[in-house]
Amino acid sequence: MNDVSPGDLRALVAGELAQPLPEAVRAFAAHLACQGRGAAAVLFYGSNLRTGDLDGVLDFYILVERLGEWHGRGLSALANHVLPPNVGYHCWSHQGDLLRAKVAVLRLDQFCQGVRGGGIDTTLWARFAQPAALAWVRDADAGAAAVSAVSTAITTAATWAAWLGPVRGSASQFWDALFARTYAAELRVEKKDRALSLAAHDPERYAAALTRAWLESGMLLHAGEQESLQPDVSAEARRKALRTWSWRARCGKPLNLLRLFKSIWTFEGGADYVAWKVERHSGYRIPLRDWQRRHPLLAAPAVLWKLWRRGVIG
Repeated sequence: MNDVSPGDLRALVAGELAQPLPEAVRAFAAHLACQGRGAAAVLFYGSNLRTGDLDGVLDFYILVERLGEWHGRGLSALANHVLPPNVGYHCWSHQGDLLRAKVAVLRLDQFCQGVRGGGIDTTLWARFAQPAALAWVRDADAGAAAVSAVSTAITTAATWAAWLGPVRGSASQFWDALFARTYAAELRVEKKDRALSLAAHDPERYAAALTRAWLESGMLLHAGEQESLQPDVSAEARRKALRTWSWRARCGKPLNLLRLFKSIWTFEGGADYVAWKVERHSGYRIPLRDWQRRHPLLAAPAVLWKLWRRGVIG
């Protein structure tokens, strides 16, 4: 394991981002990239990437050069600048199949800064330490920027895994310790053991990502038998990291709440997204009028009353 060269982390990421994807996913990503001006890349991630399933909601990140070009001048651009990203729900028909996606929009330089992990927000680097793919890219320069940023996300995550994980253990133990912390710092609807299953989906990939990131940053002290790894981290460095992490943990949920509050005004297609979720989980289809889509807050009380009377919600 010690013969892995530091540059292999970027090679791992480049290969992962270039992995084959269903043609429908690439077509949807290209369609999304054309919805505004200045798109540089579209990243595809999440459980649908792992399974190849096109049902449910696909997850995309659109990286753009300038928010004003993409959103136009107004509230959306300002909100995305102050508290990124903006998120929307999109439906699109491809060869007769209806595809759905949750789409986050973020400026490319914001993305590159966020994966470095210098601020209190853990979501970007924790998410993109997990597998992702380039579903659409503008040119070679944008592709190289995406490879560099995702490599940085893995390095940031691996560094925190060394600080917050065991003194010595398997790669899975380090990732499990990290994801348990990042999930606890966010508002999540998944079960509590969800974080412990992430690395289990592809243990070889996560082991390679961890060791290559540690080699690149000079943190790998020992790689023994039976996948026993030990990062070069002092006891004082661990104590300092725990103190620093406690601040991130306290700020994580309030930050998520602020994003939820922001989404009341910026979540594009929010009414359709809620209607789809209700139908998927209850079987009841909410008939939406155009004015309800334009004014979801005004329409919400009547819709909720109707759902309660029908027993959809209790």
